[in-house]
Amino acid sequence: MQKIFDNTQSLAPKLLFVGALLLTSTFTVFAPRVGAEEFRSIFNGKDLSGWKGDMTRWSVKDGAITGTTTNERALPYNQFLIWDGTVDDFVFKAEFRLVGENNSGVQYRSQAIVGSGDFRIKGYQADIHAKPEYTGMLYDEGGRGIVAQRGQRVVVNDKGEKNVIATLGPVVQEDLTKWSTLEIRAVGNRLVHSINGKVTVDITDDDSKNREFKGLLALQIHRGKPMVIQFRNLKLLKVLSKK
Repeated sequence: MQKIFDNTQSLAPKLLFVGALLLTSTFTVFAPRVGAEEFRSIFNGKDLSGWKGDMTRWSVKDGAITGTTTNERALPYNQFLIWDGTVDDFVFKAEFRLVGENNSGVQYRSQAIVGSGDFRIKGYQADIHAKPEYTGMLYDEGGRGIVAQRGQRVVVNDKGEKNVIATLGPVVQEDLTKWSTLEIRAVGNRLVHSINGKVTVDITDDDSKNREFKGLLALQIHRGKPMVIQFRNLKLLKVLSKK
């Protein structure tokens, strides 16, 4: 009897190890299948053709989409420059830089908010923020708020409860006044953001009431303190549906 007990004990660490491997495998950052056209540019580097927004606040400077707010022209609410298209399963890449103690972001799979002001939308946002602990997080604009803070792997259940199942390493202090890279991968209910090649959040969204599978792509200028946000080399890749 003692011998059987000893064998069971020796198997326990192995079983835990196997379980950990399975969990890690389940949440490995995916490499989605892609369409034949690969990445395509959604900004021509010269003007805002194919985008709509308040063009007194958005322009092209030095080959970059540039959004500006000032004390003299404060925003009453967050506004967006909206791409003329929709996204569902995709990979998005861009370079960005932010000047000012404020924030911006890239909206995706988002919806227009009708009757509440011009160029307002709600939905998933890859946040860009003067505070490093927020840059790259998942924020649900006009909805659930912060879904995953930077450095978190989160599963949201059907009740909307957010469960942090792992951490992704320490928060890095970037100088966002210099060009940084943002990548968003969205396939089904799996959402992964990366800043400068490092994963910042990894979310599985099982909240059937609030999650989105298709919608608008847009860039944000935020109400509050004066700011300048710039984006360049915006590229989009269509991911093939899983069938």
